[in-house]
Amino acid sequence: MTAWLTPDQWQAVALSLRVSLWAVAVSLPLGVLVAHALARWQFPGRQLLNGLVHLPLILPPVVTGYLLLLTFGRKGAIGQYLDMIGVVFAFRWTGAALAAGVMAFPLMVRAIRLASEAVDPKLEQAASTLGASKPWVFLTVTLPLILPGIVVGAILAFAKAMGEFGATITFVSNIPGQTQTLPSAIYATLQVPDGDAQALRLVMVSFTIAMVALVLCEWLGRVVARKIGGRA
Repeated sequence: MTAWLTPDQWQAVALSLRVSLWAVAVSLPLGVLVAHALARWQFPGRQLLNGLVHLPLILPPVVTGYLLLLTFGRKGAIGQYLDMIGVVFAFRWTGAALAAGVMAFPLMVRAIRLASEAVDPKLEQAASTLGASKPWVFLTVTLPLILPGIVVGAILAFAKAMGEFGATITFVSNIPGQTQTLPSAIYATLQVPDGDAQALRLVMVSFTIAMVALVLCEWLGRVVARKIGGRA
């Protein structure tokens, strides 16, 4: 009897989960900062920053992957210096996490930005008049109020990272056991004669993870919103 998925394919699923979790965990603090800055601050280059944040949504993923290779490859503008201290992204699972994080970042920032724009500035001003510093106001007033947006943004970014293919395969290739994520495994399976059945099983796994992430996103957003509403 043929196994439902091969060990290499299960490894690809596990690697996708690992890559997506790291992509979200590392990019979330920056995502909160950038989203809040775009929502509340006025500064030179604000529109340029907004454009750069959303650029991965517009560019073909292969282009984004190639730009990452030029920047973070072993001979890239930044990668050559990181290589000196033993930090390597190209053709490593860490590079897959970087590519997935870059592609998912716009969705994360958008969700958090909308939540930040919905916060009444008078609440923050009231805290400031009581003597609280701006960082303390952000931590104690703004951050709890935008928590639903942060949760939604993180889960949407996770789902996007799980499905990332073009930038990942361009930047880190498709090496089984090392950089082969779930979408890359589906692509590789489709290149094999009579691989349709295995590819369909991988698609079912991908579909299930995506649906669970979206349902969890909706549920957690409502739970957090109710708890915040109850304390208000």
